[in-house]
Amino acid sequence: MNETIGNTDQKPYRKPVRIFENSGTVNPVESYYVHLENVSNSQGQDIKTMVDRGRYFSMFAPRQSGKTTFLERIRTDLHKDKTYAAILLSFQDYKNLNKKEFYAEIEKDLYGQLINRLKDVCCEKAEMVFHFLENHHLVNHISFRKLFEELNRILQFKKIVVLIDEFDGIPKKELENFLTSLRALYLKYKMEEKKALYSIGLIGIRNITKLIVGGVSPFNIADHVEMPPFSLKNVRDLYAQYSEETNQPFTDQAVQKIHAETNGQTWLVNRLGTILTVNVKPGTVEPINEKDVDKAIQLLLQEKNDHFDNLYEKAKLFKESFIEIVFDNVKYKADNEDQGWLEQYGLIKKKEAKAVVANNIYKRRFTETFFTEAHIDENILTQTVGFPGDTLDMENILMDFSRYIAQIGVRAFYQEDKPYERVGQFLLTAWLYQFVKSGEGELHYEVVTGLGRMDILLTYKGRKYIIETKVNRHDDISVILEQGIIQVSRKYLATEGAGEGYLVIFDARTVVGASCKPQYHKAGEKRVTSFTIGIGRND
Repeated sequence: MNETIGNTDQKPYRKPVRIFENSGTVNPVESYYVHLENVSNSQGQDIKTMVDRGRYFSMFAPRQSGKTTFLERIRTDLHKDKTYAAILLSFQDYKNLNKKEFYAEIEKDLYGQLINRLKDVCCEKAEMVFHFLENHHLVNHISFRKLFEELNRILQFKKIVVLIDEFDGIPKKELENFLTSLRALYLKYKMEEKKALYSIGLIGIRNITKLIVGGVSPFNIADHVEMPPFSLKNVRDLYAQYSEETNQPFTDQAVQKIHAETNGQTWLVNRLGTILTVNVKPGTVEPINEKDVDKAIQLLLQEKNDHFDNLYEKAKLFKESFIEIVFDNVKYKADNEDQGWLEQYGLIKKKEAKAVVANNIYKRRFTETFFTEAHIDENILTQTVGFPGDTLDMENILMDFSRYIAQIGVRAFYQEDKPYERVGQFLLTAWLYQFVKSGEGELHYEVVTGLGRMDILLTYKGRKYIIETKVNRHDDISVILEQGIIQVSRKYLATEGAGEGYLVIFDARTVVGASCKPQYHKAGEKRVTSFTIGIGRND
């Protein structure tokens, strides 16, 4: 049943009042907006509870994941209580400032917001605070600490909450001093209930509680909070707002597909909302369905935008680790530096005990980009690749691939003298990608089936081509050959209802460039064609 979300009556289409926000802070008056309710620390306390209890906290999340919008909501909620003065700072452009400039910027923003808030709530100590601030200037971390020590004396019945967005932008030379001052303030007033500086939140793309500065972790006194993606309910509620304005509904299947493909990444959810309602199915009350989502995703994957550009630059820094995670079912390692950076940039996440790409859209976009950069298409020997009827000549395609490996050599296959399957799998997938990139087929990798996980599934004009890859690091290739034949025939061919599959073994015991001929193996009613490609070094 294709249920719809939103207004299902046949009312006329109405032009939307708001938009799906794709950049900057979300203004609920101008953009569709949902509040994240499940932002909490390891003890299950939400931000408001932590603030009420005088806790310091840090929160990290990738860019364009809704941090700034969330902070604005926190400030708005806190200001419903006249006791609170929530100060929102941003260090986004501070990275290259010297110490004097850095503290001058803090003084300007902090003082202005504090005075305005005290005036708004008619604080009887506002004038006293104003005179103090006129004569107290921020020039270093000591003056910053003394500012709050004096405010704690003057404003004992007000609660100042300082939220610092883009904390990663702090000048490196001031990082240790600044964090040490915050730690000193926390420890000095921790047991006092009547204090002006009540809570501090540091928000950025890095987990600040893990920072080691001067041999110690100066902010380990804080709770750590992670910014969650949109839940399925969040996505449903966001799109329902559009439906309410326009009378154009989303089917529940479409909403579920968007959540599954984006894993709730806020920018992607909003961008797909725009593409669906502006490019794919605009100006109508006809429901947006799963096929429309497929079209929107294809448009998004082909789109050039700042979001993808920024993430691509980050993925490129850790390309090998990223590709390994795409293909190799890699174990999540909390202290692995490459994984740590990829996670902080929002490119990967922890799923059970594995490191996985954060969502399917990132996986497809950046892997295909790396495929293109491999310049595989420049090396394909097209004269030997036939396309009889509506089929691919997979045997010749794989033979050409073996010659390609002989041409490029095997240096990329080795890391610390150990051959890695992921390199061959990446190159083979990139090779096969050339035959589907025009839109006549589909290429999937690491495909989960009922009986396992297929390495490569290529579909061309309705026909499926199943390819499993292995790497042989041992003397006897017959063992891995037998295992591969059983895996392909009994698991993948049976599951997909296919009669023939392919097994590619990258053999470290065979010198690169050695003759590679297809071998045919019968497995019941199934046939497996194997190729042994030498990746042994001849040095």
